[in-house]
Amino acid sequence: MEKYTLMREFADSWFLLAMFAFFIGVVIWAFRPGSGKQQEDAAEIPFRHDNAPASDDTRENARDDASPSAGATTAKHRKEARQ
Repeated sequence: MEKYTLMREFADSWFLLAMFAFFIGVVIWAFRPGSGKQQEDAAEIPFRHDNAPASDDTRENARDDASPSAGATTAKHRKEARQ
């Protein structure tokens, strides 16, 4: 029996059965009792620290951290020059 034929028969039978069993296991794990709290917690991740908009200082620091183009003066440098 050629190697290709043997692998093809294995993929058509046992591997297909193993992949189906894995799929059923994942579905059971996702819908198991008690997983609702974990799923709700994961769904809320993007909104965790969204209580208030960023302050002006935070926005200014974020702009200052960006690399300026050659010869450009950033707001941070202008503020330091004024002081």
